[in-house]
Amino acid sequence: MFKHNVGLGDRVIRIVLGLLVVAMVFVGPKILFGWLGVYPLVTGAIGWDPIYNLLKLDTHPPKHMTGGF
Repeated sequence: MFKHNVGLGDRVIRIVLGLLVVAMVFVGPKILFGWLGVYPLVTGAIGWDPIYNLLKLDTHPPKHMTGGF
């Protein structure tokens, strides 16, 4: 599939922020703003970001540093 380009720390931050922004839908009238939280939530969950790919960024450590994960 896709090569992971989002590291663990980056993934955790994305998931937490994504959940917070999506949760704003249930707290106030920010329904459209809540959809913006879906992008970091999904990219954090799958570990691949197409924008990082376009910009040639990679926060995922090499396999020899992670023990093969």
